[in-house]
Order: sequence, then structure tokens, then C-alpha cells
Amino acid sequence: MRKLYGYALLFALLLLAACSNDDFTKPEERLEEYTNYWQSEEFDNMYEMIQEDADKEEFDRYPKIYEDLGVSNLTIDYELPNEEEEVDLKEVESVSYPLTVSMDTIAGPISFDTTIDMLQIETTIDDEETIDWVVDWNPGLIFPELEDGGTIGIDRLEPVRGQIFDRNDQGLAINDTVYEIGIAQEWAGDDFEQEKEDIADALDTSVEAIDNKLSAGWVTEDVFVPLRTVATIDDDLQEELEAIPSFTKQETVGRLYPLGEAAAHLIGYVAPITAEKMEEIDDDTYSDNDLIGYRGLEELLEPELRGQGGVVIYVNKDDDESVVLAEQEVKDGKDIHLTIDADVHEELFHSFDGDAGTATAIDPKTGETIALVSSPSFDPHPFLYGLSTDQWDEWQEDPNQPLLNRFASTYAPGSSFKPITSAIGLANDTIDPNEGLTINGLTWQKDGWGDYSVRRVSESNGPVDLKDALVRSDNIYFAMQALNMGEDAFITGLNHFGIGEDFPFTYPIQSGSISSDGSLSSEVLLADTSYGQGQIELSALQLATSYTALLNDGDVAKPILLSDEESETWKEDVVSTDDAAIILDALRGVVTDGTGKPANVSGLNISGKTGTAELKQSLDEEGAAENGWFVGFPGDNSMIITMMVEHIEDQDGGSGYVAEKVGNVFSEIK
Repeated sequence: MRKLYGYALLFALLLLAACSNDDFTKPEERLEEYTNYWQSEEFDNMYEMIQEDADKEEFDRYPKIYEDLGVSNLTIDYELPNEEEEVDLKEVESVSYPLTVSMDTIAGPISFDTTIDMLQIETTIDDEETIDWVVDWNPGLIFPELEDGGTIGIDRLEPVRGQIFDRNDQGLAINDTVYEIGIAQEWAGDDFEQEKEDIADALDTSVEAIDNKLSAGWVTEDVFVPLRTVATIDDDLQEELEAIPSFTKQETVGRLYPLGEAAAHLIGYVAPITAEKMEEIDDDTYSDNDLIGYRGLEELLEPELRGQGGVVIYVNKDDDESVVLAEQEVKDGKDIHLTIDADVHEELFHSFDGDAGTATAIDPKTGETIALVSSPSFDPHPFLYGLSTDQWDEWQEDPNQPLLNRFASTYAPGSSFKPITSAIGLANDTIDPNEGLTINGLTWQKDGWGDYSVRRVSESNGPVDLKDALVRSDNIYFAMQALNMGEDAFITGLNHFGIGEDFPFTYPIQSGSISSDGSLSSEVLLADTSYGQGQIELSALQLATSYTALLNDGDVAKPILLSDEESETWKEDVVSTDDAAIILDALRGVVTDGTGKPANVSGLNISGKTGTAELKQSLDEEGAAENGWFVGFPGDNSMIITMMVEHIEDQDGGSGYVAEKVGNVFSEIK
């Protein structure tokens, strides 16, 4: 007979007592001990307290079932008999107790009522006979539905992942037809070995890898064996499919990105979850075979897009319908609608023509983000359907860094920043738009600056006023105005535009910064900052957002990305209507008569500002790389486009090269 834990001391005491009910261990005492073990899931101790003829194999189902069902918060409640009804325990063989078992599971709560019987047994301690109690166990105490046999089943229902659409319901991440490419052996010709070699060449794999697939236990000659999933079938692959008898395809549903590389940085992609990702998210609702979002909105909005899987727990019996114990309904992922216009976004991306850079488009009135582009980019589909080592190495080794998301980063804005300096100076009355500053030569420095001087691109024909300074992009004019303005007034103005504080946007874009420590205590740094050099950095989107004040009655619009976000003002009254009109007149002049002439598309009345940012590490560095900028908008003020192209020192026309691209985009989308 199995040892009953803790009985020895009790039995010894019983030998010294008279044989009344009080002299025996009561069944409810053993029941309490058993249920405590049960609630703690101490199954070995539970087993020591049940009848000898119980089926151990059946009992040992407990831990496996509880583990598979994810049982937690297990509670066992029972009712004791009325104490007024005294029963001579020596005269009964068993005592029954109503029992309620409740638990939480992966499919929700399960609760059931049953009866547990305590059986009287005789035992001998030191040649003295006494009585004790054991549990009359049967599988019905796991779940009542198992009492007469049956097995526990679990069905998991996968949610349909939510899709991502643009403002016009054009798909950016959709669930649609993809193709499984594989082998149907029953269609093979006379030389199947040669066919496998041809298939291996077509899929850039090995015959050994194909043989491994074909050797799986479920494979027979009359079944299709998938080797790879592809988003589309190109002409070369279609030709191979038609030429090799056993090589075929079948349709299935998968994730597709219709804009491909044009929107890869914005949308991201889904791919099989890795062990590292599992540790990172610390979410036990994912399994090793799940897909999860990486990069972009697929990762950022993973909880909304993924949905919630459904689970059904049931008991399956021979020749009977299954009995459902608990069910959690599947909840499909939420569809996401963006303010992005896919056509504008794609046009902007292709306008780069392989150049490295970034571009954004925004509605100045509503703050709706119409495009967020990073160039060059990558095809997101291989991450899901099979990324070769060669492709990964190519991306990693490309000097233009196609995996780098440029629209999420900040850069020195160069002279495209001058309209903001103009608005700040006009607002605090340190800039008189009609006052001309006398500037001689191409360089200027303040006493005490040593070897450093500010350089402008062209000499002036007389005093330089605000409009002339913007049209000709005169660095010296803005440096002088910033020094006259002073650090405190300039930083206060920058703060009014939101520069130097967190940038409020759904997508995690780096916030703009004034300098490494937020100050402009150095005169040289103050001067350089006025024309977008120094240490000031902005993302393309924040630069475009700052320009909204010129077209939005002086208010900076809060940029939004999701269609259900409310349009609102981020910063109020940063520039007056009259001052904005002065700057806008100059920005039209930039395109008609100044550095932005390549953007002067007929009939669109484009205004804007060019900028060239030198990427030098020190003030005296020569021959540094340059980023070219253009911020432009048409005469109807419907959209602001900001574009930055890297290494324009390699291009004819400097920042005019960028202005021409933006002008062409406006021409195409209007």
C-alpha cells in the first residue's frame, strides 16, 4: 500500500485514544489536504491520496492537460455536511462532498460542479488497526466529460491579419493571392533527376534541399510538395514552370506589398518570428510558427493588425459529438487607413531614380501626411517568402544603404531653413523687411572670429533686404540678423516652431534639435544656425511641418498619419499673416528668379526654398559632402513637398537639381 503522507503521527495518536469520531481522522481533513495539493498542482502528492486501484495512466493526464490548457487561478471549493447530523464514521464506507472546480485557460474560464467521494480504508500501525480516508478518484474529476472516456482536444483559430490602405483605399499591405512553387512528382517526365536539377537552378537552390523536402513522411507521388512561396511570377519563372513537367504552382493567400520597395520603410513587412524576437516582445500568445511585424507600421501597429487568435477546448468521444468546455472567439486584425496618397508617394520615390535621400509631402491645412519616402529602398517580400544570403549581402554592402530609413532621421537643413529664421526675426521685430544691409564681397566675419568667416554664393548689387536675401540665399545677411537678434530671442523663436522639443507624430521620427546641448552661446554657432548649418538638425517632415505656418494663418499644423486622427494645431501664431505674406512673396521669387528656378513649372506657380548643407566635421574643412534640399508648394497651397538628396556635390546645379525633381513631381501629380 502507498504511503499516506503525514499519517504516521496521526495514527500513533489514534492508538492512544478511545474509538469515537474524534479519535479518527475525519474525511474532511483528508479532503482539505487533497484539495490544497490540487490547487497547488502537486500531482504526485495528490496521487498518494487516492484509492489503490485507480488507473495511474489516467491520473497522469493531469499535468499534460493542465499544461496544454494553460490552466491558472485554479480554485477548489467544497461543502461540508451539516455538523448537527452526527454520523458514526466507523459505520460508513464513504462520504460524498459537493465540489466546485474553477480555472482560467487559454480559451477562457472553465468551471464545473461535481461530487468527490472519500473512501474509508483500514490501515495498521504498529499492529494496531485504525481507519483513514482516501479519494475515490476517477477521470471525471479532471473534467466531468472525461468520466466515461474521451480525449481533450484544442483547436486554434488564426486571426486574419489587418490590412493597411492609403487615403483612397489603395492597398499598401494586403492579404491576397501568392504562389507556392513546387513539385508534383506524378507529372514528372522520364528523367526526374534532371528535372530536379533544372528546378534547383530556377529557384537558386540545391538538389539536396529539394530531396530533403521530398523525403518528408507525408510526401507521396500524388501530392504537391511546395518548395518556395513567391509574391509574383515573373516571365523567367513562368518559362521554367512551363518547360519542366513536374515543376508547378498553386495559389494561396499571403501578405503582399503592392508598392514594393517604394513604401518598404514606411510599411515594413511581416516575417517568421525569431527566438530573439520572442524574447524581445515577451508575449506568450505567440508561437514559434507565427508571423510578426518587423520595421515600419507592420511592427509599430502589430497589436492592432495581428488581432487575437481563437481557441476551442473540447472533449472528443467515440461516436459522439464533441463537447465544448471553453471557447475564445477569434478576432481578426484591424484594417488601418493612412492619410498617405499612394500615387504621390510612389511618384516621389521614383523621382529619386536611385539617388539617396528622403522626401515628404504634407497638407498644410490639415497636417495630413501624404508621402514619407526613403531612397534607395528594398523589396519587403523576400523577408517573408525567402531571403537569400546573396540578396542580404548586396543590401548590406551597398554604399547607398537601402536598409536605412532616412525619413525617420534628422539632417542639417541648410538654406531651406532661412524662411524659419525670417519668420522668427519678423515676429520679434529684429528684422525689418525693407531695411537693406550693406554687405561687401563673398565672405564676412565678426571681429574675434579668427580664421572663420561666413560665405555667400553670390555678391549683391547694393544693400541686401529680406527678399533679396531669400531669393539669392545670402548666408551673410542671415548671420548678421541672427547676431543682432541674439541667442535668447532666436531660441525662443525656434521653440515657438516646436524645434527642440518632442515631435508629435504617430511614426517614431527623430525630433529636431537646435544644437548638441540646446544652446547657441557661441556667436559662430548662432550665425551658422540662422542659415541651417551649425548643429541644427530637422527631419524632412518636421521641416515641412514648420512651413505650414506660412500657409495656415500662422499656425503650425500637427502632422498626422492615421485617417482617424483629428486634425489640430501644434503651435499657434508663430508668424503673422502680414509677415507670412512677405516671406511667401520672396519664396515665389526664389523659383522665378533665384536658386529654385528649375522648379518653375508652367501653370503651377510653385514657391519654395533651396538649401545646401555641408556635412563638414570642422569649421575649416574643405571639400565636404553636401546634401541638397528643396521645400516647395504650388500656388493653390494644397501640398508642401520637402526633398533632400545626398551628395549633390556630384550633380550639376547643386540644390537646383533637387528643385527640378520636386517641380517634376508636382507636374505629374497635378
